[in-house]
Amino acid sequence: MQIVILDTATLGTDINFSILEKERDLTKYQTTNSSQTAKRIESADIIITNKVIIGKNEMQNAKKLKLICVAATGTNNIDIEEAKKRDIVVANVKNYSTEAVAQHTISLILSLQNSLIEFANETKSGNWSKSPIFTMLNHPFNELKGKKLGVIGYGTIGKRLAELAKVFGVEILVGKRKGINYNDTQRIDIEILIRESDIISIHTPLTESTKNLFSAKEFKMMKKSAFIINTARGGIINENDLYNALKNKDIRAAAIDVTENEPIQANHPLLELDNIIITPHIAWTSVESRKKLFEGIVNNIKLFKAGRSKEIMV
Repeated sequence: MQIVILDTATLGTDINFSILEKERDLTKYQTTNSSQTAKRIESADIIITNKVIIGKNEMQNAKKLKLICVAATGTNNIDIEEAKKRDIVVANVKNYSTEAVAQHTISLILSLQNSLIEFANETKSGNWSKSPIFTMLNHPFNELKGKKLGVIGYGTIGKRLAELAKVFGVEILVGKRKGINYNDTQRIDIEILIRESDIISIHTPLTESTKNLFSAKEFKMMKKSAFIINTARGGIINENDLYNALKNKDIRAAAIDVTENEPIQANHPLLELDNIIITPHIAWTSVESRKKLFEGIVNNIKLFKAGRSKEIMV
């Protein structure tokens, strides 16, 4: 079987591909743009993609294609319905990045809560050296203990974040969205969560119902002292409205690891602001996570070859 990896650069240079290189026909590409995709997969039986879009046009050009391995949990770059029509199996990898994303979220929360970047900049700029006293008190911060953390998206990552946050004495609020039935009783209406939370952290997939889940209306509902974290998907937060909320001090701060278009454009207005941390979609990229991800891909291919496609289908 011919296996084509379309964007090995997204997996990192420290991943050992030798187990797949034992296959008779393996082709690896560092990156693939939309104009290259169809040609590169036209003879493939199996393709591995992280962010390369595989839609109807790409599939109809790949006559031999039997399996699409998504090197991620999210599958919004794959036309799932078109794949079903063509009997192409789509398989993703779940729960590989739980620890990494939860850890990165905690680091963002602590950075904002402790004014960490502001104080680090004070030192690097030489302002601390000029201080008349031994310390600096110009960026007051509060302890996490007793604060309320609103978690939107209470899957494995959301639950793990809650476990970590509880160590700091944080109260956890779990949101429920309208139109969804939940088995547990601990969830509260999302409007209540937004109003009561000191910190809001998003861990829900990007769908039609979660796109622009946070826009001007929601930011107006938040406490002015609150901040919001998004390590899920860009598009869940309306970026124009986030910019206005931060600029006008409707909320204290934000930290995002994802943007609607990635990488972020160099002239994006959010980059002008001092009260936001933006990291380059790296929450999932710990060495351990990427190794687990690759192991999951290899396992999906093995199960597919063994005729156990139902166990891996999205």
